[in-house]
Amino acid sequence: MAEYTAVVRGLELARELGARRVELLLDSKLIVEQVHGRWRIKDLKLQPLWRQVVAMLHALPDGWAANHVPRAQNGTADTLCNQAIDRVNAGGPTVVIRRP
Repeated sequence: MAEYTAVVRGLELARELGARRVELLLDSKLIVEQVHGRWRIKDLKLQPLWRQVVAMLHALPDGWAANHVPRAQNGTADTLCNQAIDRVNAGGPTVVIRRP
């Protein structure tokens, strides 16, 4: 649930920023395979989130890609996620956007 919710929020942010194409790099092979339609969604709780993600992806005018990145190769993203969890648990903001 948490990983699908994160994908939804990421796609919402991409839409807000005007993205026309999105490339998802996910450490969840499950989500990658499910959004590509190669694996079934067995968990009924995930089906509404999956439908939402797929609809958002197909609404992108220039398309999308979703690829699996093993967690061992995804240390920076894992660190940022843990920092966000710690920040929220400490009463900090739930959203921080860093722009170059």
